[in-house]
Amino acid sequence: MRGSIGSMLLDRLRHIGVSRIYGVPGDYNLEFLELIERTAGIEFIGTCNELNAAYAADGDARMTGIGAVLVTYGVGDLSALSAVAGAAAEGVPVVVISGMPPLHAVHSRALVHHTLADGDYDNVMACYRQFTAASTRLQPATAVVETDRLLHAVQTLQRPVYIQFPSDICYVDVDVPPPSPVSVTSDPGLLAQAAQWIVQRLAQARQPVVLVDAMVRQYGLHDRVVRLCTQHGIPYAALSTARTLLPETGPLWLGQYGGQASAPGVADYVSGADCVIGLGVRFVDSTSGYFSQNLQPGALVDIQPFSLNCDGRNMQGITAADLLDAAEQALKDTPPAHPARPVQPDHAVPASPDARPWGQAVFWQRAEAFLRPGDIVGADNGSSMVAMLHARLPAGCSLLVQPVWAAIGYSLPASLGACLAMPDRRHVLFIGDGSFQMTAQELSTLLRHRCNITIFLVNNGGYTIERMILGPQAVYNDVANWNYADLPAAMGGDMAAVLSLKANDVSTLDKALAQAEQHEGLAFIEVGFAPMDAPAGLAVMGQAVRRYDYGLETPELP
Repeated sequence: MRGSIGSMLLDRLRHIGVSRIYGVPGDYNLEFLELIERTAGIEFIGTCNELNAAYAADGDARMTGIGAVLVTYGVGDLSALSAVAGAAAEGVPVVVISGMPPLHAVHSRALVHHTLADGDYDNVMACYRQFTAASTRLQPATAVVETDRLLHAVQTLQRPVYIQFPSDICYVDVDVPPPSPVSVTSDPGLLAQAAQWIVQRLAQARQPVVLVDAMVRQYGLHDRVVRLCTQHGIPYAALSTARTLLPETGPLWLGQYGGQASAPGVADYVSGADCVIGLGVRFVDSTSGYFSQNLQPGALVDIQPFSLNCDGRNMQGITAADLLDAAEQALKDTPPAHPARPVQPDHAVPASPDARPWGQAVFWQRAEAFLRPGDIVGADNGSSMVAMLHARLPAGCSLLVQPVWAAIGYSLPASLGACLAMPDRRHVLFIGDGSFQMTAQELSTLLRHRCNITIFLVNNGGYTIERMILGPQAVYNDVANWNYADLPAAMGGDMAAVLSLKANDVSTLDKALAQAEQHEGLAFIEVGFAPMDAPAGLAVMGQAVRRYDYGLETPELP
């Protein structure tokens, strides 16, 4: 079968589950965009800039398993690169396609725009190699093979890949064989041995626990992990990168684990465990309470996507999915050796917020009550993410956060991708004013696509997360105070269908929440606070960051 390189690429993308490509038009990708418009089953979503496009593809991928972004060479590539690096850090599979100058320009080293005008066409590729699992420049002779190689890599390694697509080859006809299935299998003998290691460790354990990281999302291991824990009475906890991946109710759910920043009782239980089944665990500063994890020596059974470390032994040639299946089979006739003994987090009911002065303590309690089962909840880095990571979320919620790369502004365009990927679920976003100003343009895209989302703009006059580290009164932590509630109208929103409100006290907040509860479409609620008003966990986090980064116990005061 023959077909054009452009059609082949789109067919391959649809085959692996891509139905939306986010991006910005540029003169080197226009012919490919024309082809997208004539291709059923795949849609181009134009965003306001390439950074936001890549964030949106990240949010889409977290919901659907794969995302794609289209940029133009040089200026578009490098604009998107920070978001692509974030996807690499957090293990999100995103296909980046860059429309680049024609091959004849590349071969002749022509001095064209969007380059450094020095004839070098390898510098952008060199940048992307640092942040992707695989990269390539398509050429007619190898376009199909290289496309399949990269799409195999993005599915297998669950990290971004980068494709340079020269503008003059979109309609070049090539032989196009059917796509081959992606399959990574384990060595049977090694797998059986690895499963026995797991069985032996569980049989010997007095207090086992399962510790979940983002690998469970990346490789779709949710059901396998739940079966292992429920059938054998093993409690489980989740790092912040894995919140809401497993059910957060029931006797086996311990709570979020982050070293000494864990929910009450969780750190003690994990530190007392003599068998910690770690699923893709990475102890990053921001997910471990600044390296305050405390595991017993030798307790960790470290399961990574394609390897196992156990008792000082390393096993390659296996997959985490196969290992969990093999362990389940090996344990099939073994009754739970250990009754569940988790210490449930203490969710004491706080005093009535009506009796307390207005502030974030009141707001976050009201916000938590506003959430419904099945919501997709976005929370940007800072006050919002800290609050949601300490919240009890309703059953079936998905939490959209970026704790490792921790780029402020991520959550707004990521929520755009999540909204378009899951239009039948309600979306709720919490974002601070400083974060919002980074990527505010995508509010217009949410409006244009009539997304069903409630956005809480937490306005406390600047970068509160930075104030908690250093410079509580410093002007460098200030931002301009926009008229946020006016932005939906300014960005072209149909104000007959958009709800835009402000709340600066309990009474106006309750009225706003009641209106948003009944509203279908976009609701934008600005809530105002004093600059240092923040969730309790943010001050603790600021102190930990300050000590680690600067060696200071207290901020330097003027």
